[in-house]
Amino acid sequence: MKYTLPVAIAVISLAPAALKADVPEVFQGLFEKGVPVRAHIGMVVPPGEIDKHVAKVEAAARENPEWFEEYSTASPPGSPLPFHENLGLTRAEYDDYIALWRKREFRPVEEVMLILRENAGGTWSLTASGEAGMLTTLRYHPENDTFRSPNGKLGRIDDIKTDPDSILGEWSGPEWRFEEETTFGQTKENIAFGRFADEKHGLVVYRIQEISTGGSRLMDRSLVIRFALGPAGQIRE
Repeated sequence: MKYTLPVAIAVISLAPAALKADVPEVFQGLFEKGVPVRAHIGMVVPPGEIDKHVAKVEAAARENPEWFEEYSTASPPGSPLPFHENLGLTRAEYDDYIALWRKREFRPVEEVMLILRENAGGTWSLTASGEAGMLTTLRYHPENDTFRSPNGKLGRIDDIKTDPDSILGEWSGPEWRFEEETTFGQTKENIAFGRFADEKHGLVVYRIQEISTGGSRLMDRSLVIRFALGPAGQIRE
């Protein structure tokens, strides 16, 4: 088929948009179908000077465990506890602790590659290398907005929206969860995708836990994967 020049230009300009439209909404802006993305598994590390304050808080928690558990439960997870004299810090020490916490950095541990693929039957998966390979077993079903892993179905829960002082910083995105309790114990599995407030990096967070009926932790594996958004993170020939 031949096109006149204006029509040909229109067809070419629509091709990228059509490609993005094929990708389920939850992945749009993070991944393109079949395009490898360079990513890093890592951890968030604050400056070493913070350890002196952490030691005091831990000592205070041992002295008053019931209060500490109740106070921690009532506070947002992943963020520093609000100031309280029972934390074992003076106000000046607490302010220094917060200042040090805000200097935390993402420290890469392993470089991996992620590729979003469409599977037979209309499901989608994130093929991953290295330690992130465990993600490859999950399948996204766009018709009912669920993931399925070897454990079972992960249902959509409330979206994540964190504040700047949370452990990973300010980011937002959807999350899915699987929970099952049997006579052998409890299994929990979560996966979340998101982007940071600076719009420069994307994020995949995954965790799987198995706890025995006696409360022993049989398995606890987690991944924090960060990657640059757009062409900066893509690997193209």
